[in-house]
Amino acid sequence: MHRNGNNPMTHRGATNNLAGKRKPEWLRKKVVFRASDPVKNELRKKRLNTVCESARCPNMGECFSRNTATFMILGDVCTRNCPFCAVKTGKPALPDPAEPEKVAEMARSMGLAHVVITSVTRDDLPDGGAGQFAATVRAVREKNPGGRIELLVPDFDGDNRLLDVVLGEKPDVLNHNVETVPSLYPRVRPRGDFKRSLGVLNYAAVCGFAVKSGIMVGLGETEEELLPTMRQIRAAGAGALTVGQYLAPSRNHAPVFKHHTEEFFEMISRAAYEIGFEKVAAGPFVRSSYMADRL
Repeated sequence: MHRNGNNPMTHRGATNNLAGKRKPEWLRKKVVFRASDPVKNELRKKRLNTVCESARCPNMGECFSRNTATFMILGDVCTRNCPFCAVKTGKPALPDPAEPEKVAEMARSMGLAHVVITSVTRDDLPDGGAGQFAATVRAVREKNPGGRIELLVPDFDGDNRLLDVVLGEKPDVLNHNVETVPSLYPRVRPRGDFKRSLGVLNYAAVCGFAVKSGIMVGLGETEEELLPTMRQIRAAGAGALTVGQYLAPSRNHAPVFKHHTEEFFEMISRAAYEIGFEKVAAGPFVRSSYMADRL
């Protein structure tokens, strides 16, 4: 199953910090540029952000060339500083009141049947940005009737009243990433909380929404932690799961502990289906909104 014949999961500390080493062959992806230019140019004109660019997603060229993107609202500066994430941190600007309409216009011009919207975390706002999510969903629905809308939301600091504002607009999919196993939260998501994230998933599921979550591997998790974490995500109500390889954006970010192979992700996918997930996407380049229309 695993190329070297060893346990396909990594024990924390076993292969610490691979960020400075060359990526193995299975983690080298052909980058598409020219076909993506029209999307990037239009995003610049409308002054819109995408998580594709801000998070330095390895699939950006491929997705832009397919005329798709994941919109990132509420600016491009996050109030949290997760060591794994490439999104800028600091003091954000006030939300752009014209942003919902601009996202809707862009989605219509791109002809998107499945619109994915995420955001930076805005702990500085009284509503955590919930109102901007709601306004964006309304604008997209008005200009793209019949299209599906998937929201990848922050945890809103565990305030279900704020989540109600978002769910009140009836998104087709509510996505919230757990990101990693509980024991790594102090290092990987220092301002996050594993139980709080499960609470977001569970609340949306109990309210009757299609729920999705995602995790990264290669951060130092063990087999004894990863599979139980997946079970907890499923028990919270998530029916869809994405599992991807963590790739450090720079030497200043959390280190990579292991580069996993395709065989590993095939094993994880089988395990996820056995746990009870209805839809699973697992692979080195899988990200939470990658091929979201197909998942």
